Amino acid sequence: MKKDIKRNKRPGFTLVELLIVIIIIGILAGGMMMVAGAGTDKANATKIVSDLRNLKSAALMYYADKTAWPTKIGDLSAYIDRTISGDYEYNPASGDLVGYKGALLTTGVIEKLVDMATASGLCTKDGAIPYVKASQTDGVWMKVR
Repeated sequence: MKKDIKRNKRPGFTLVELLIVIIIIGILAGGMMMVAGAGTDKANATKIVSDLRNLKSAALMYYADKTAWPTKIGDLSAYIDRTISGDYEYNPASGDLVGYKGALLTTGVIEKLVDMATASGLCTKDGAIPYVKASQTDGVWMKVR
Protein backbone atom coordinates (compact mmCIF):
# COMPACT_ATOMS: atom_id res chain seq x y z
CA MET A 1 0.00 0.00 0.00
CA LYS A 2 1.26 3.39 -0.92
CA LYS A 3 1.35 6.15 1.54
CA ASP A 4 0.46 9.60 0.38
CA ILE A 5 3.37 11.78 1.13
CA LYS A 6 2.31 15.31 1.76
CA ARG A 7 4.83 17.90 0.88
CA ASN A 8 5.25 20.94 3.00
CA LYS A 9 4.23 23.55 0.43
CA ARG A 10 2.99 26.84 1.66
CA PRO A 11 1.23 29.20 -0.66
CA GLY A 12 3.25 32.27 -1.64
CA PHE A 13 6.18 33.43 -3.71
CA THR A 14 9.68 32.08 -3.64
CA LEU A 15 12.68 34.32 -3.13
CA VAL A 16 13.73 33.92 -6.77
CA GLU A 17 10.31 35.00 -8.01
CA LEU A 18 10.39 38.10 -5.82
CA LEU A 19 13.90 39.03 -6.99
CA ILE A 20 12.89 38.71 -10.64
CA VAL A 21 9.90 41.01 -10.10
CA ILE A 22 12.09 43.58 -8.32
CA ILE A 23 14.62 43.50 -11.18
CA ILE A 24 11.88 44.02 -13.79
CA ILE A 25 10.45 46.95 -11.83
CA GLY A 26 13.94 48.48 -11.60
CA ILE A 27 14.47 48.23 -15.35
CA LEU A 28 11.10 49.86 -16.05
CA ALA A 29 11.78 52.65 -13.53
CA GLY A 30 15.17 53.35 -15.14
CA GLY A 31 13.54 53.67 -18.54
CA MET A 32 10.97 56.09 -17.18
CA MET A 33 13.69 58.25 -15.62
CA MET A 34 15.41 58.64 -19.00
CA VAL A 35 12.14 59.59 -20.70
CA ALA A 36 11.30 62.10 -17.95
CA GLY A 37 14.71 63.78 -18.31
CA ALA A 38 14.26 64.25 -22.05
CA GLY A 39 10.83 65.76 -21.48
CA THR A 40 12.23 68.25 -18.99
CA ASP A 41 14.94 69.34 -21.43
CA LYS A 42 12.35 69.89 -24.18
CA ALA A 43 10.14 71.89 -21.79
CA ASN A 44 13.04 74.15 -20.77
CA ALA A 45 14.04 74.67 -24.41
CA THR A 46 10.45 75.60 -25.27
CA LYS A 47 10.34 78.06 -22.35
CA ILE A 48 13.52 79.76 -23.54
CA VAL A 49 12.21 80.10 -27.11
CA SER A 50 8.89 81.45 -25.85
CA ASP A 51 10.61 84.04 -23.67
CA LEU A 52 12.84 85.13 -26.56
CA ARG A 53 9.78 85.56 -28.79
CA ASN A 54 8.13 87.68 -26.08
CA LEU A 55 11.23 89.88 -25.83
CA LYS A 56 11.37 90.19 -29.61
CA SER A 57 7.73 91.30 -29.65
CA ALA A 58 8.44 93.79 -26.86
CA ALA A 59 11.36 95.25 -28.85
CA LEU A 60 9.14 95.63 -31.93
CA MET A 61 6.43 97.34 -29.85
CA TYR A 62 9.07 99.66 -28.38
CA TYR A 63 10.16 100.57 -31.90
CA ALA A 64 6.55 101.16 -32.99
CA ASP A 65 6.01 103.56 -30.06
CA LYS A 66 9.31 105.44 -30.06
CA THR A 67 10.57 105.01 -33.67
CA ALA A 68 13.94 104.01 -32.22
CA TRP A 69 15.30 100.66 -31.18
CA PRO A 70 15.85 99.98 -27.47
CA THR A 71 19.39 100.29 -26.16
CA LYS A 72 19.13 97.90 -23.19
CA ILE A 73 16.89 95.11 -21.91
CA GLY A 74 15.41 97.35 -19.22
CA ASP A 75 13.74 99.45 -21.92
CA LEU A 76 11.46 96.49 -22.70
CA SER A 77 10.00 96.11 -19.21
CA ALA A 78 7.00 98.31 -20.00
CA TYR A 79 6.05 96.04 -22.91
CA ILE A 80 5.94 92.70 -21.12
CA ASP A 81 3.81 91.59 -18.20
CA ARG A 82 6.52 90.21 -15.93
CA THR A 83 9.93 91.09 -14.61
CA ILE A 84 12.85 90.31 -16.89
CA SER A 85 15.45 88.20 -15.12
CA GLY A 86 19.17 88.85 -15.38
CA ASP A 87 19.57 85.81 -17.64
CA TYR A 88 18.16 87.62 -20.69
CA GLU A 89 20.08 90.20 -22.69
CA TYR A 90 19.48 92.68 -25.47
CA ASN A 91 22.41 93.31 -27.81
CA PRO A 92 21.83 96.26 -30.16
CA ALA A 93 25.43 96.18 -31.43
CA SER A 94 25.02 92.80 -33.16
CA GLY A 95 21.97 93.62 -35.24
CA ASP A 96 19.42 93.82 -32.46
CA LEU A 97 19.51 90.41 -30.83
CA VAL A 98 17.68 89.18 -27.75
CA GLY A 99 19.38 86.33 -25.95
CA TYR A 100 19.40 83.97 -23.01
CA LYS A 101 22.50 83.03 -21.02
CA GLY A 102 21.16 81.31 -17.93
CA ALA A 103 21.28 78.20 -15.83
CA LEU A 104 18.70 76.37 -17.95
CA LEU A 105 21.27 75.91 -20.72
CA THR A 106 22.35 72.38 -19.91
CA THR A 107 23.72 69.97 -22.50
CA GLY A 108 20.31 68.37 -23.03
CA VAL A 109 18.55 71.73 -23.42
CA ILE A 110 21.17 72.94 -25.92
CA GLU A 111 20.62 69.79 -28.00
CA LYS A 112 16.85 70.45 -28.04
CA LEU A 113 17.46 74.10 -29.00
CA VAL A 114 19.61 72.99 -31.93
CA ASP A 115 16.72 70.80 -33.09
CA MET A 116 14.32 73.77 -32.82
CA ALA A 117 16.72 76.35 -34.32
CA THR A 118 15.53 76.47 -37.91
CA ALA A 119 11.81 76.57 -37.12
CA SER A 120 12.23 79.12 -34.31
CA GLY A 121 14.75 81.48 -35.90
CA LEU A 122 17.43 80.96 -33.25
CA CYS A 123 20.94 82.16 -33.94
CA THR A 124 24.35 82.43 -32.32
CA LYS A 125 25.68 85.56 -30.62
CA ASP A 126 27.23 86.78 -33.87
CA GLY A 127 23.87 86.47 -35.66
CA ALA A 128 24.65 83.31 -37.64
CA ILE A 129 21.47 81.38 -38.46
CA PRO A 130 20.62 78.67 -37.64
CA TYR A 131 21.74 78.18 -34.08
CA VAL A 132 24.42 75.53 -33.78
CA LYS A 133 25.67 73.90 -30.64
CA ALA A 134 27.66 76.54 -28.85
CA SER A 135 29.08 76.77 -25.38
CA GLN A 136 26.74 77.50 -22.51
CA THR A 137 28.39 80.89 -21.93
CA ASP A 138 27.56 82.07 -25.49
CA GLY A 139 23.86 81.55 -24.92
CA VAL A 140 21.11 81.34 -27.49
CA TRP A 141 19.93 84.36 -29.45
CA MET A 142 17.08 85.53 -31.70
CA LYS A 143 17.16 88.38 -34.20
CA VAL A 144 14.69 91.18 -33.59
CA ARG A 145 14.79 92.66 -37.08
